[in-house]
Amino acid sequence: MEKSFSESYRSAGVDITAGYRSVELMKADIKRTATGGEVSGIGGFGGLFLPDLSGMKEPVLVSGTDGVGTKIALAIMLDKHDTVGIDCVAMCVNDIICCGAKPLFFLDYIACGQNVPEKIAAIVKGVCDGCVDAGCSLIGGETAEHPGMMPKEDYDLAGYCTGIVDREKIIDNTTMTVGDAVIALPSSGVHSNGFSLIRKALDIQNADLRSPVPELGGKSLGETLLTPTKIYVRPVLRLLDEVSVRGISHITGGGFYENIPRSIPDGLCAKIDKSALRIPPIFGLIREKGNIPERDMFNTFNMGVGMSVVVPRESAERSLEILKDSGIDAYVIGEIVAGEDKIVIE
Repeated sequence: MEKSFSESYRSAGVDITAGYRSVELMKADIKRTATGGEVSGIGGFGGLFLPDLSGMKEPVLVSGTDGVGTKIALAIMLDKHDTVGIDCVAMCVNDIICCGAKPLFFLDYIACGQNVPEKIAAIVKGVCDGCVDAGCSLIGGETAEHPGMMPKEDYDLAGYCTGIVDREKIIDNTTMTVGDAVIALPSSGVHSNGFSLIRKALDIQNADLRSPVPELGGKSLGETLLTPTKIYVRPVLRLLDEVSVRGISHITGGGFYENIPRSIPDGLCAKIDKSALRIPPIFGLIREKGNIPERDMFNTFNMGVGMSVVVPRESAERSLEILKDSGIDAYVIGEIVAGEDKIVIE
C-alpha cells in the first residue's frame, strides 16, 4: 500500500491514504471479534468465514441489514462516535435472533464527507464492541468518502450480518396458542429508532445536551439519548436452549403496534397490560415536550421494551429466571388471546 497515492484524487476531496490509516487504527479492535471461523483477514475483496455445522441437521442461513438512522446526527453534535457502532450491530443481530439464529459474522459500511482516521476508528471500535457482545466476527467492511455529497463532518453507518439456525429450530410462531405469556426484555433506552421525531420534539439543535437532567436520574440528555441499543443475543440463545419459545419480536421503528404483530399468527392477539410496563423517564420527557399522543408513542418507540418473547404460560417463571441469570430483568407484560387485531394495549 505504500506506493498507493494520488494527489489528483486528494485534490478532489478523497484521501486514500487516510483510508489506509483508518484500517491500521482499527485492526486491534477487529481482532477482538475473532470467533474462530475466519478464513481470511481484512483487506481482501471479500470476507471468508467457515461456519461450524456440527450437530445441525439442516443448517439455514439468516441475514439481516440495518443502519443507525438519524441518531448519528446526535453523535456528530456531541462529537462522540464510539457507541453508534454498537447500535448498528444491535439493529442487525437483534433482528435475526427473532428467527432463532446465532449470528456468525458482520460487515459494516461507512459513508463520510471526509475520512478522519481517528473518527472512523472510533466508529469501528463501537462496531467491534457490538460484535464481541453478540459473539460474531467482523470480517470486512467499507469506508467511502463522498466529498460534495455530504458535509465533511457528516457520515452514515450501516451493517449486515449473517447467522445460522437448524431448520427444525426456526422460531415461526406456528405453536403459539391462547394463554401463552408475553415477556418483556427491557430496553437500554430509546435504542436507535424514532430519532427524527425525538430531534423535533426536544428541539435538539437548541437543547442543552450536556447538563444533568433531574428527570433522567442526573444524566444529561445527550448521554441518555446516545445510550447504545441493548444486544439480546446471548440471553435469548440461552433461553432457546432451555424453553420452548413460540415467538420473538424486536421492538424497533414502528414500536409495539408494528413489531409485536409480526410474530403473532392470524387468529391470535397479544394483549398487553399497559400498567405493567416499566417505561423509562426519557419517553415521558419526549411525549411531554413534543405533545405527542400516547398512541403515537407506542407506534414509534420501544417504550422500555427492546424485545418481547412469547412462551407457554407454564414456562413463564422459568423463562424469567433464565433471563435474570443472563443479566436481563425481564417481566411479564401480557398474554396471548383469541382475536384478529394481533395486538391490544390496555
